Amino acid sequence: MSAEPVKFAYWVPNVSGGLVTSTIEQRTDWGYEYNRKLAVLAEDNGFEYALTQVRYMASYGAEYQHESTGFSLALLLATQRLKVIAAVHPGLWHPGVLAKLGATADHLSNGRFAVNVVSGWFRDEFTALGEPWLEHDERYRRSEEFIRALRLLWTEDHAELAGDFYRLRDFTLKPKPLGTPGRPHPEIFQGGNSTAARAMAGRVSDWYFSNGRDVDGVAEQLADIRASASRAGRRPPGFGLNAFLIARDTEAEARETLREIVAHADTEAVEGFGAAVAQAGRSTADGKGMWQDSTFEDLVQYNDGFRTGLIGTPEQIAERIVAHKRLGVDLFLLGFLHYHEEIEYFGRRVLPLVRELEAADSTDPASVPAHA
Repeated sequence: MSAEPVKFAYWVPNVSGGLVTSTIEQRTDWGYEYNRKLAVLAEDNGFEYALTQVRYMASYGAEYQHESTGFSLALLLATQRLKVIAAVHPGLWHPGVLAKLGATADHLSNGRFAVNVVSGWFRDEFTALGEPWLEHDERYRRSEEFIRALRLLWTEDHAELAGDFYRLRDFTLKPKPLGTPGRPHPEIFQGGNSTAARAMAGRVSDWYFSNGRDVDGVAEQLADIRASASRAGRRPPGFGLNAFLIARDTEAEARETLREIVAHADTEAVEGFGAAVAQAGRSTADGKGMWQDSTFEDLVQYNDGFRTGLIGTPEQIAERIVAHKRLGVDLFLLGFLHYHEEIEYFGRRVLPLVRELEAADSTDPASVPAHA
């Protein structure tokens, strides 16, 4: 288990519809003023990162979408400490253009810009824009080359790359991002649950994001990523886990909230999303990938956030967070039903318990049960 305190990020609601595909009330908003206040509230309540979503057209009820890199920069300029991760699609971005934008954003924010490389699962976003749609493992080959190009551009002069998807010819980026000890360039995150995604994470990424998982699912992914990193002669990337957090004063209240979310699910939108992502894992060589074992209830939170089990009292949630940390989870990427109120509740009621349990583990690892 890492001696570092577990970190927390939140999904930025920069797309409409909230974080669950349900007609239940969600006191959240995709506009800037709401999100500006949310970012300040989050950094004051223990969050180190925020992740801006990227959608180019409607899916899972997200009819309207703000572009991720521009929105990220706005949030960076509105905050003092929060690191903002902009999600981007290789195939719709050239790494040189993103590297230039990222370097500027890093200077303007004093080194708080990061990027999440999304290999893509939504065919229509590419074909509607006239871009080719690659098969699953080819999308990850392109993403890996994209990350290698980004790192070259951010750290070296006279960058050269002769790849299958990208080519750099004696290109020098100036200014480069702000390099600091332990951070030679903006942090590079990636997602994906497939074998190709795990292998890529071990070879090139700084952080790996997983869809929601229980402890057994996390252990399996961690083993694969660590093995990939070992083969590449690298330290394993940090491990981030998605979760939809429902913290209430009683477990019954939390469970009832989950029941109502699913009972009011937008069935048409959930089933449409399920149909769109069903090909993601089937198109891999081994049929293993994101959403392949997701139920209808899982897909109501479109990154399997209920499966991590952060639903209950502050005490129950804190115990489960630390149980996952013992496995090797370094960061939790959280979504909420009512962002402003629930992030404040998290900072006041849940986070202090997490820090107490971590402190107890650091002095006596046997003081907390191995599984919550």
